Amino acid sequence: HVVGYVKYPSKDSSGFYYEENYRGQSGVEKTYNDTLAGVNGLKITETDARGNVTSESVIQKPQNGQDLTLSIDAKLNEELYKAMKDIKETRGFTGGAGAIMDVNTGEILAITSFPGFDQNVVTKGEDSKEIASLFASSDKPFLDRAVSGLYTPGSIVKPIMGLAALQEGVITENKQILSTGSISVPNPYDKTKPTIYKDWRVNGLTNIREALAVSSDVYFYEVGGGFADQKGLGINAIDRYFEMFGMTEKTGIDIPGENSGTVASPAWKSENFNGEPWRLGDTYITSIGQYGTQVTVLEALRWVGAIANKGTLLVPTVVLGGKSPSARVFRTIDLPDSVWTAVQEGMKQGVDMGIVGILKTPAVVIAAKTGTAELGATKSHVNSWSTGFFPFDHPHYAFAVLMENGPANNSVGATYVMQEVVNWMIQNTPEYIK
Repeated sequence: HVVGYVKYPSKDSSGFYYEENYRGQSGVEKTYNDTLAGVNGLKITETDARGNVTSESVIQKPQNGQDLTLSIDAKLNEELYKAMKDIKETRGFTGGAGAIMDVNTGEILAITSFPGFDQNVVTKGEDSKEIASLFASSDKPFLDRAVSGLYTPGSIVKPIMGLAALQEGVITENKQILSTGSISVPNPYDKTKPTIYKDWRVNGLTNIREALAVSSDVYFYEVGGGFADQKGLGINAIDRYFEMFGMTEKTGIDIPGENSGTVASPAWKSENFNGEPWRLGDTYITSIGQYGTQVTVLEALRWVGAIANKGTLLVPTVVLGGKSPSARVFRTIDLPDSVWTAVQEGMKQGVDMGIVGILKTPAVVIAAKTGTAELGATKSHVNSWSTGFFPFDHPHYAFAVLMENGPANNSVGATYVMQEVVNWMIQNTPEYIK
């Protein structure tokens, strides 16, 4: 998906070319086609009546195109792909995508989508059965899930909710909210039938750092929509911060086919649900990354990178040194250092003592936030997310991994992919974790 493939010049039935140029059809081959293509040469050939060459002369020498050096570490990219493939095949997911980015330059160290395809088969175009099977496959191998796929984010939005709540004065760093396992909202039409919004477990009293570490749903219901004496952000402020962190805008990566996400809002609901009004419960569910919000893996990667570097949304690139310092910056977000630090430390506690403990290793301190986004009316399947950055004290890389549409009762997902990748880096590329 990253490199892409080219289309050879076409020939007629007699073997004569009626097109002159190779053309990039996807990936870097398409984006940088003019840079890579070069200039064709021209040669005149004289043949006799039997087709034997009697003389030839080069009229114009061909010129090679420019070389491109990608920022991708091919071996690391392969390990990320293999880890996703293993989890997909053993745990029942339909696919996956992941990426690792330098949070200072926007250069992509690894980006891959599973399942993929052999670009050489498509470029040659000779094995029509294989090509037809690729297009017909229910696994959608041509879909670049990292760039084009749109997915419900789930709890990976909670760090943004924490930043917003702190900045807007809805909470302080030390404000504790009690989770007894759910909140109950009275039904104004029938007091015997309140609406229950559940936490995934009883989390007790938690402040912002602890709420991120244990991923308390009740905490973020309350800071999002308010409850009892706890003031909430409200949907308009939530949408504003989601948009501020790039959930509705393409990242500008130099791979074609990028999609942009959607943020749930009163206008969105009215348009998609026959004019229905926005309700408090919609705000609660949006606060934990459910309902109508959808994002790409790259959008998630970019906002986690901004949390790591404290405020710079980057323009990702797969070309080494491909952008000037000014062209790397998509947007800067000005928040107090204390706000960034509280959320960063909450993500670190998620690894140190919370629900992302499998990423804890003495080799490198990682900060992370997972997400499990329920799918469909029956909620029998989920998208599994893992996002974060490392090393914690001087962030260098951010990551976002998605495993798509797996069984809800499965406890192994995207974070296990990242665990495999981190273990590989510790052994093979220790320079990335120093």
